Amino acid sequence: MVKYLDNNNSGFAAWNANRNNNKKRASLGGILWWFVVFMAAWWAIGVMFGKHEQKMPVDENPIAVVDVSNVPTYEISSDKITANIQGLRISDIDLRDFKAGSKSDETVKLLSGDNAYAEIGIIGVGTTAPTADTVWKADGDKYTWRNADGVIFNRTVAANNYVITVSDEIKNDSKRDVALTPYARIQRENNTVSSAGVYTGLVVYVNNDIEHDDWRKLDKKPRAYTTTSGFMGFADQYWETIVDIDSPDQTIRAQKYGDLYQSDVNARSINVAAGESVNIKTLLYAGPRDSSVLKNVSGQIAGIDKTVDYGWFWFLAMPMLWLINTINSIVMNYGIAIIIMTILLRLLLWPLTRKSYTSMAAMQKMQPEMQRIQKLYANDKQRMQLEIMKLYQTHKTSPMSGCLPLLIQIPIFFALYKALLISVQMRNAHFLWISDLAVMDPYFILPILMGASMWLQQRLQSGATKSADKNDVAAQTQRAMRWMPIIFTIMFAWMPAGLVLYWTVSNLFGIAQMYIIKHKMEK
Repeated sequence: MVKYLDNNNSGFAAWNANRNNNKKRASLGGILWWFVVFMAAWWAIGVMFGKHEQKMPVDENPIAVVDVSNVPTYEISSDKITANIQGLRISDIDLRDFKAGSKSDETVKLLSGDNAYAEIGIIGVGTTAPTADTVWKADGDKYTWRNADGVIFNRTVAANNYVITVSDEIKNDSKRDVALTPYARIQRENNTVSSAGVYTGLVVYVNNDIEHDDWRKLDKKPRAYTTTSGFMGFADQYWETIVDIDSPDQTIRAQKYGDLYQSDVNARSINVAAGESVNIKTLLYAGPRDSSVLKNVSGQIAGIDKTVDYGWFWFLAMPMLWLINTINSIVMNYGIAIIIMTILLRLLLWPLTRKSYTSMAAMQKMQPEMQRIQKLYANDKQRMQLEIMKLYQTHKTSPMSGCLPLLIQIPIFFALYKALLISVQMRNAHFLWISDLAVMDPYFILPILMGASMWLQQRLQSGATKSADKNDVAAQTQRAMRWMPIIFTIMFAWMPAGLVLYWTVSNLFGIAQMYIIKHKMEK
């Protein structure tokens, strides 16, 4: 019985070989199927949520409008920003280094418009405090207001880099103790576009952790947080406005009112005895979501550098973004920088892809023997599959080897996608006919080139020889992979042009690599 089971010609051996082969074939088919589904889902997400205006229903409880027309407006500036100061409010912040568009001379404006501003103030308990419509006495960057009780409010507003510092000194010249509660709020519309894969909306820092709530979550219900210290604000794809009160025990809230979104923070009340004074400092960051800039600002606003989200493959996205920026500082063009980075990555992966290509070349060489086996055992499918698996083992190859170069690039693909979306430097970056590498190619030239290069690369990998057996694993792999150039072309048509450029150059490099390997094997 044992000898019979060990006999390769026995029914048990044929059944066992067929079972193992079916498992491998099912595993291969499953991997390919889930890869196609995953990439198609990613494309669908980009189409559904990428680059479109978000419509917002009107709430029945709009924010109370305060008439501030009588409050004088003053301007402050630094080497990076200019902003309007109107009493407690800061608005119309110009980012001097960033243009609104590739063909626009206007600068990017944050908190711009009648309903957008940051308000930094104090709530008085037992006395009155300045309100939004209070007219202050101005002297340069210093503002003074005195209430009827004799409490004096001195405010200094200064801008440095992308940070506006509001310093309040309150002197209690009254004859009784007073309590003061620092507060800050940001009000704005969701008047920007969003992009799939990038957090936009509310961003808060509570208990040493970053929390994100996008616009749609705020549409549904308010948010509330308590923390010993932290900050709150709103983030867009490339910009963010963050307020940080230098005071403990804070309550942060955010919700939507009509077409407006508001986030506010109240700190713990401060008791000021008669004849005493107290100082309160509040920081407002209004600038790019740039990791290097935010890292410098984190010395003033702890945790702000964590607001940049690099995604699941952050360990790849961060060095890739650094590499692109470093190369760009030398070549002065982000398109060329992406090409050079792609070549460097492919050189780094050369040993893996060489092994894969060598394995595929071996599969092409064994095609005549495979066709002989298929013809010889045409009426015995189990024996045919057993002999084919032996052939794979003899040549030390596998039909899965053809998928290896593609699978290797998946983490790199997602990391680069994230890096391109969050890179402020990539915004409005020109390359040949493309005016912005962070958005889709308007003429679909790059996606078509990418699809054509992918088809040619597959042609070289699979060869012209086709299997006559439809149940052959290699034949199934070739038939499944044949659709990939078409699927990728459609999917990449709406991807950032920089990402499509990377994939196209990677394909061309793979074609050149394939020619080199084939030439060496022929020798």
